[in-house]
Amino acid sequence: MKTWLEVSLSVDGEQAEAVADVLARFAPNGVLTEQGADYVDDEGQGMPSGPIIVRAYLEMNEQLEDTQQKLEESLFYLGMIQPLPKPTYKKIADQNWMEAWKQHYKPIPVGKRLIIVPVWLESPKPNRIPIKIDPGMAFGTGTHPSTQMALVLMENVFSSPPSIVIDVGCGSGILSIAALKLGAQTALGVDIDLESVKNASENAKNNGIGDEFIVGQGSVKEVLENKFHIKRAPLVVANILAPIIIRLFEDGLADLAEPGGRVILSGILLEQEPALLEAGQAKGLDLSERNQIEDWVGLSFVKS
Repeated sequence: MKTWLEVSLSVDGEQAEAVADVLARFAPNGVLTEQGADYVDDEGQGMPSGPIIVRAYLEMNEQLEDTQQKLEESLFYLGMIQPLPKPTYKKIADQNWMEAWKQHYKPIPVGKRLIIVPVWLESPKPNRIPIKIDPGMAFGTGTHPSTQMALVLMENVFSSPPSIVIDVGCGSGILSIAALKLGAQTALGVDIDLESVKNASENAKNNGIGDEFIVGQGSVKEVLENKFHIKRAPLVVANILAPIIIRLFEDGLADLAEPGGRVILSGILLEQEPALLEAGQAKGLDLSERNQIEDWVGLSFVKS
């Protein structure tokens, strides 16, 4: 039975993405992020609170010493840009992997209608729409502010559900699954990471979703080339980092939205908002709604 070495760092929101990127180079099972949340009441939206803990798991084998050394060297160079805390290490047995998640991951009410539920639990709020997610899978477990803002902005446009939704960088599939449960007829989710594509498919099955969810490896270019037989939609969502969104604008991200359609973007740090707004407006997108949690911003646009 395998044993793993857990490496973790407690960092702020601005450091979390960079640290996760470094750890992902050495962790065969991906990287996990965890942050506490404050709730005003049982029906309120969870507000992320406190530092973000970034975790990765290294297999304890004959390469471990070399892997750990390379990981610490990479963190050292990252720390030269902005100081980082020292990583902490803990041995964890393979059979405790999911149990560790089950101890910490709880249902998360989001917006007015949704609740994100780990797959091993039943929803404690029958009046909310459950989105069942395996927290040990791809990015997009619902704990991060960017995912929560994307879901709230989506919920706000589903008073008249769009028939088709395109989810660029779908990760765990959480946004596509939410769109279908809110009333969309079809969702197309694309991601450049094959593991994310597999994870999104598995999460869709856990939610009782079938052929109405089309998921595949690719990005904006592949969609516009009609690889998935859907080129445009009345709603386009992307919960990825702002520099990537800006780059995708040049690939035709805004062209995925039908005239008069909506484009919802999240994963944007406050300091990156002006550049993203400028890039979006240059592609014919008019800002219609803005959401902010701490240093993270979510934006909803209308395609002119």
